[in-house]
Amino acid sequence: MSFLGENYLIGNQSGHKLFQAVCDLPIIDAHNHANVKEIADNGNYPDVWQLFAATDHYVWEIMRKRGVPEEFITGKRSAKEKWLKLAAVFPEFVGNPVYEWIHLDLSRYLSISKLLGPETGAEIWKEANKVLAQPDHKPLALLEKIGVEVMCSTDDPMDLLEEHRIANKMAGRILVRPTWRPDKAMKITNPNWREYMEQLGGRFNLQLKNFDDLLEVMRLSHDYFAENGCVATDHGLEVMVSGTATKAEADAVFLKAINAKAITDDEANLFMSCFLGEVCELNAEKNWVTQLHLGAVRDVRHSLWKALGPDVGGDICNPMQDHMQNLIPFLNRFDDRLKVVLYCLDPSHQAMLATLARAFGAKVRLGSAWWLLDTPVGMRRQLEYIGSVDTFANFAGMVSDSRKLLSYGSRFEMFRRVLCDVLGEHVERGQAPYEVMEQLAISICYSNTKEFYSL
Repeated sequence: MSFLGENYLIGNQSGHKLFQAVCDLPIIDAHNHANVKEIADNGNYPDVWQLFAATDHYVWEIMRKRGVPEEFITGKRSAKEKWLKLAAVFPEFVGNPVYEWIHLDLSRYLSISKLLGPETGAEIWKEANKVLAQPDHKPLALLEKIGVEVMCSTDDPMDLLEEHRIANKMAGRILVRPTWRPDKAMKITNPNWREYMEQLGGRFNLQLKNFDDLLEVMRLSHDYFAENGCVATDHGLEVMVSGTATKAEADAVFLKAINAKAITDDEANLFMSCFLGEVCELNAEKNWVTQLHLGAVRDVRHSLWKALGPDVGGDICNPMQDHMQNLIPFLNRFDDRLKVVLYCLDPSHQAMLATLARAFGAKVRLGSAWWLLDTPVGMRRQLEYIGSVDTFANFAGMVSDSRKLLSYGSRFEMFRRVLCDVLGEHVERGQAPYEVMEQLAISICYSNTKEFYSL
């Protein structure tokens, strides 16, 4: 059995047949953290480190775990030095999906089948950089090679979205759609919130004196994103809020915070509750999808946070969180009016989210196994569970959630293989006819996501 060969992640004949039916389907990536400027500039990548690891905190965290000094990860060492240090410890990554993702990227998109390791690092550096210098390995060409039909980036309400327009013009079609993510406006306890309010007001020529003013610029931004092809919002919450607090409650908290007065955790939750409810009313009006990413506890390693800031690793999950108490009133407020995708970070929350999605009908769906769960193990367990408790047919589909362009290929291949193995086992055990499972696989991998997001 060859590494990453035809049996990769698939252990039954029906699964192999299903994979042949879906492996070449176009990719619909409804949530990622794409560098849209990189796509719009469409320049050759300077080196393999830039494309494979310079923006990937999955790689950074494992390098740290294997004792690589920070100067070779996010520090000032050259890209070649960083790559060689990655290669020196890379065999020690085996068992972690990073080992598979990077080898998939090398093999599928650079045609390099060598195993990355201390003996091959320099050779692969030279060979990969030669390939990346070719015209057919610029960002737009790579996205075409990968088979990306449409991808949804993650964008601040202040963004002008100029790079999206440029990228789509260069592609000759709507390739990149923005996603509206108002977290900076909602998270009132963040140290830079007042500064952000000033910037937000400047963007829309309105001084934000009260909560209604904030809602007005949110509406203006929401409309602007709609004009530029947006079909979804994204919200990151450590613990879910109910969306039911009143505007009067939110305004009282807003006035305290905008005047630099301290607010309590309860007051912050009232503000965020009302804010989320009001922006989701805008989503319901436009039939946008509301994506809820719940549970991430950020920056628990203080030395890393102090040295490098956010989004560099050091984020964890917490099984003790209670999302259910606030999800129930939120979903009841918007019952059958709002399309919602629930993403699970901690496996202990999966049963609650699956049963809640089942209780609230077709517009509330489970998203793909997220972040700490987007591994073969995490995806398999999620698919097996939701197929029996909710329905496969209502699954919202795979998303890359990635900052790295090649991930749109490797992560989707990994998902499709796991999916086909799970569905194939149903066929092999006599639980479903093959023909039904093939149509289901095609729907999950392509048509269902496209329809739900109106892409």
